[in-house]
Amino acid sequence: MGRSPSRLALLLISLVFACFAFSQSTQGVVPPPDGGYPGGNTAEGQNALFSLTSGGYNTAVGFFSLRTDNAGNFNTAIGAGTLLLNTADENTATGTAALLSNTTGTDNTANGAFALFSNTTGGFNTANGDSALYSNTVGTQNTATGINALTSNTGGLRNTGSGAYALANNITGNDNTANGMFALFSNTIGNENTATGSQALFSNTSGNANVAIGFQALYNNTTADNNTATGYGALFGNITGQNNTVIGYRALENSTSGGGNTVLGVFAGTNISTASNVIAIGSFGENVSDSCYIGNISGATSSGGSAVFINSDGKLGVNTSSRRFKKDVKSMERVSDALFALKPVTFHYKKEIDPAGIQQFGLVAEEVEKVNPDLVVRDKEGKPYSVRYEAVNAMLLNEFLKDHRKVQEQKEKISQLKSTVERQEATNAQQQEQLAALTAGLQKVSAQLEASRPATQTVLNNQ
Repeated sequence: MGRSPSRLALLLISLVFACFAFSQSTQGVVPPPDGGYPGGNTAEGQNALFSLTSGGYNTAVGFFSLRTDNAGNFNTAIGAGTLLLNTADENTATGTAALLSNTTGTDNTANGAFALFSNTTGGFNTANGDSALYSNTVGTQNTATGINALTSNTGGLRNTGSGAYALANNITGNDNTANGMFALFSNTIGNENTATGSQALFSNTSGNANVAIGFQALYNNTTADNNTATGYGALFGNITGQNNTVIGYRALENSTSGGGNTVLGVFAGTNISTASNVIAIGSFGENVSDSCYIGNISGATSSGGSAVFINSDGKLGVNTSSRRFKKDVKSMERVSDALFALKPVTFHYKKEIDPAGIQQFGLVAEEVEKVNPDLVVRDKEGKPYSVRYEAVNAMLLNEFLKDHRKVQEQKEKISQLKSTVERQEATNAQQQEQLAALTAGLQKVSAQLEASRPATQTVLNNQ
């Protein structure tokens, strides 16, 4: 819970004061400290600015404040023992023993009892709070706000700790930012971490370049690097997993060692514990490496849209059919003849892909490649990975249209033949009618001729 400096500090102060008591010198401001002095100096308190010679614009208020300073300028020390050993310029110490050990460090600001207590040569530090930056000796450009903030820091540079016990155990870690009580509490040598929220990155010791925003975000992370967690308890359980990016309330909270995961959404990725390279968006996901889970898609219907495709680089998009995006457009003709060489099969995916073992129907990419390499989708290594079934469908359409045209041509020929037959039949019928009429006419004429013929006379011969 941070350093408790009171007994040790008081003992050290007592020893220092005792040494000075035995080595009183006639040097110092005259008259003894009691107000304003030449050079814009102000001293009030026993042995305040006791050693001053040429320094200017210093203010010392309190027992032994700025006791050793002789040529330092623009220092302000308010409180017993403040800036006691200082000889440098432009330091400000407010509070008992604040910046007590500082010798040549410049541009430091310490507000609070024992703030920057151990600093000797470190510069440009700001400590606000009891024991803030207590152990710092040579570290520079650190900012600590809150009780025991950065209290263990000795040589770390450019750290910012805001909140009680923020970066409390940091020793030599650099460029860390902790905002919140116990934020980056355990960090000792880790660099370039950012923790915002109470107990964010609490357990981190040597992990680098992590970002945790939210209460207990990345709480258990110790040595892992390059993680980003935003949200209450996000990546809470992570210990050694690296390169994770997580946004959402308790998102990926159960993952301990998986790396390269990307998770978005409340409770997203909660089923992932050790898997790596998983994408989970609005989904609990599964503990399967190199996988992707997106919620609110399965079972949701979208009409009038386009099918989505993804290439080997992970680019997501849709195929366009507009002529604006095409060139070398020509009829497919006999290219689709390759379809007749394809061999459709049934199969089951391996257990790690489909634990349910559902029967599948389709083609084998390696076999399709032998027929037409352009019908194969390849992975990043150029190996056959899948089949362009949409292209197969286009070729099927081409074959259907070719057969359709043949059928249409045959229908047309049949229609023409039928028309010819019908015309012939009509001609034959007409001829039959004409023949029947002619026959009837002939029969009528024959009957009339028969009727008009004179009767036959018979001659009797009575000889």
